[in-house]
Amino acid sequence: MTAIIELENLSFSYPANQPNDPPTLSDITLSIQEGEFVALIGANGSGKSTLAKLLNALLLPNKGSVQISGLDTREHANHPTIRSRVGMVFQRPQDQVVATTVEEDAAFGPANLGLPHSQVRDRVEQALAAAGLTAMRKRSPFSLSAGEAQRLALAGVLALQPRCLIFDETTAMLDPSGRAMVMAQAKTLNSEGYTILLITHLMEEAAAADRILVLHQGRLVKEGSPSAVFSNTADLETFGLGQPRAARTAARLRKFFPALPEDILLPSQLLHSLPDYSGHIQEAINRSDIAAPGNPLIDIRDLSHTYLKESPLAHQALSNLSIRVQPRTIHGLIGSTGSGKSTLLQHLNALLLPQTGSVRVAGFNLGASDLDVRALRRSVAMAFQQPEDQIFKQYIGDEIAYGPRQLGYEGKLAYVVKEAMEAAGLDFASDKDRLTATLSGGERRKVALASALAVRSSVLLLDEPLAGLDPHSVQELVIQLKGIHESGVTLLISIHQYDELTEVFDQASVLSKGRDLIHGSCGRVFSDITGLEKAGLEAPLSAFTAEALREKGWPLSEHIAALSDLENELENLLDGRPYEPV
Repeated sequence: MTAIIELENLSFSYPANQPNDPPTLSDITLSIQEGEFVALIGANGSGKSTLAKLLNALLLPNKGSVQISGLDTREHANHPTIRSRVGMVFQRPQDQVVATTVEEDAAFGPANLGLPHSQVRDRVEQALAAAGLTAMRKRSPFSLSAGEAQRLALAGVLALQPRCLIFDETTAMLDPSGRAMVMAQAKTLNSEGYTILLITHLMEEAAAADRILVLHQGRLVKEGSPSAVFSNTADLETFGLGQPRAARTAARLRKFFPALPEDILLPSQLLHSLPDYSGHIQEAINRSDIAAPGNPLIDIRDLSHTYLKESPLAHQALSNLSIRVQPRTIHGLIGSTGSGKSTLLQHLNALLLPQTGSVRVAGFNLGASDLDVRALRRSVAMAFQQPEDQIFKQYIGDEIAYGPRQLGYEGKLAYVVKEAMEAAGLDFASDKDRLTATLSGGERRKVALASALAVRSSVLLLDEPLAGLDPHSVQELVIQLKGIHESGVTLLISIHQYDELTEVFDQASVLSKGRDLIHGSCGRVFSDITGLEKAGLEAPLSAFTAEALREKGWPLSEHIAALSDLENELENLLDGRPYEPV
C-alpha cells in the first residue's frame, strides 16, 4: 500500500500560546495508507483538530514535516493539489458555508475547479443525495439547524471528490439517523477506495474503524486495532476516554451473564450474545408511569413559529406545540435535526417571541407587551448549541463574569466565577486567564456552560451540552448536572446524545417537525423504540438490550430505558445470582 499521509517528528504551537506553554502537538510520527479507515480520538484539547488542519495545509508545522502523497505542505505551490486530495469537514460547519442557497453552496467547490456545468450539476446532485439534503436544495444555509449545516458542509466536500476525507467531529451535532448516515457514507466511500480519517469523541464510531490513533496532551500515545485500543481500560481513563457503550453495557451485565464475551465493542455483538431465558415463567413487573403533579414552571401552549415569514424562503419550525415542564425537574427535549428544539429553547428566554400561541416561564408571560426581558434572563439562562455564538471576551474569566456583571450582581464576582467554572469542569486557577481564542470545541462548550451557571438562574436551558465533549468530560458533566438540579434549578436539555442521560431525566418530550410527538416519563419515552424510529431517532442501547432479552423470553417490564432499571429487574429476577441456563 502507498502512504497518502506521512508525518515525521511533527510539532506545532499556536502564535497565541504563552512562552512557557507546552506545544499543541509534539513529536508526532505516523503514516496513513491509501484506502485506510482510521479513527483519531483524544480528550478535549488534545490537539485533534489542530492535527487535521495540518493535514491539508491550513496550518504549517513549526518542526518536522507533513507530506500528502509525497507533497510537502511547507511548499506553498503544493497547497492547491494537497487540498484537492484531502477534503475536510470542519467541526464548525458555518466556517464552510459561502453561498445563499444549499445547492449553490454545494456547487461552490467544483465550480471553482473550472469543471463543465453538467459535471458540476451531477456532482451536486450526488452530494446532496448522499448528505440527505435534496429536499432542502432551495433553502438558505443560514436557516438550517446546526445538524443540517453539518450535512451541507459534508455535501460541499463530497462534491469535490477528494481522495482522502477528514471528518472533524462531523457527527457531533447530528441526530442518530444523521450519524448513522455519515458513518454509512464514510464506510461506502472507504469501500470505493477513499481514505477516511474520522475524528470523533464517540467511541462506538471509533470502534468501526480499521485502526485507531490516540492523542493525549499533544502526543501520539497509542495506536492499533479497536480491540487492542479498547482492551486497556486503565489507559483509556488516563487519556480521558472510555470504552464504546456496548462494551460498557456488557461490563455491567456480566455480573448477571458471566458468559458474555470479553471482546464486545458493537451493539450487534452485545444483542447477539444475550442468553435465552430458561427459568420459571413469571409475570413481568409492572412499572408505574405517573405524570409529575403540580403547576408547570414552563407552560407552552399552541406555539408556532415560521422563519422568514411571508417570504419565498419561509420555513415553519414549530407548529401548534404544547409542552409543560414541572419545577425542579430535569426535562429532556429530543428530536431529529431540524425538529425545532433550538427554536423552542430560544423562545424561553425571549430570543424569539411567540408569533402564535403562548409561552410562560417562571412567572413571565413572554407574549406580554410589558415583558421585563432583563428580569426574565436573570431567571432563565441559556447555553447555546454553538458556543462560538456567545463567547466574545478575550479571557475565560472575563467571559464567565460578563453575565452576572451585566445583570447587576452584587458581591464578590471572583467567587461566582470560580463556582461556575468548577461546576462546568474548569479549573479556576489555571483556566481563568486562558485566551478563549485558543480553546478547543469541547473547552468552549464548558465555558458556555459556566457562563450560564454564573447567572445563578432558577431555570437553565442547555442546547446539546454533550456535543463535542470527550467521554471523561461527559461523565463529569452528567454528575455536575445532577448537582445543579439538586440545588433547586429546573433544567430543560435539548440533546441528541441521550444514552448518558436516561438515568438523569425525570420527563422527556420528543419533537418531530415542530410538534410534540411523544412525552412522558423517561422510561415511557426512551423505551418506545418504534415511536423514536418514526421521529428519526434511535432508542438507547439499554432499551434495545431490554427488548432483546424480552424476545429471548425474559419476563421484564415494558418501560425500561435506563441501564440501572434493567440491572434492578435482573437483580430481583435472579435473586442477585449469576444466570445459569437450565
